[in-house]
Amino acid sequence: MAILVLGLIIFLGLHSIRILAESGRERAIARIGDGPWKGIYSLLSAIGFVLIVWGFAQARYTAPTLWTPVPGARHVTIALMLVSMLLLAAYLFKQSHITAWVHHPMVWSVAVFGLAHLIANGSAADAVLFGAFLVWAAADLVSSYARDHRDGVVYPEPNVSATIGAVVVGLVFWALLAFWLHYWLFGVAPLAG
Repeated sequence: MAILVLGLIIFLGLHSIRILAESGRERAIARIGDGPWKGIYSLLSAIGFVLIVWGFAQARYTAPTLWTPVPGARHVTIALMLVSMLLLAAYLFKQSHITAWVHHPMVWSVAVFGLAHLIANGSAADAVLFGAFLVWAAADLVSSYARDHRDGVVYPEPNVSATIGAVVVGLVFWALLAFWLHYWLFGVAPLAG
């Protein structure tokens, strides 16, 4: 579990810099430059992500069970993951009605992802992994909405074609994940049984 926690600290810690120290982030970028900042940030994020995957793979089968998911939890998770994939796709379509409604669709996608997986999984490893992403997303949403308000951010007017694009891509993301990728990556078939 220690490797999982270390990975989460690195990955989510980096992704929390703007939440906790926006002015420090801006000073660092001004000092070293945008390119080097992005390079260091990306490298450390990748290291954190690898540690998360490795740590969760080690902890998921030995972690104690904290709760047993209720009957039907898997179906709720599958439905929530459809919502998560639609939100993720909306990030690619800045003028979709989804983006106009939530303003930060990728962060909402992470929040829904975390909640969905907590509903269907009850081990300590699940609680640490998915709970951390849910808590981080909630904190990032609060920070992002406050920053938008402070900066007077104006979002583009939505259009139907972008919304259709987001829905189609989101459905494709969800189908690939549900029917193939989730089993291939994690050894769990969401739609089986």
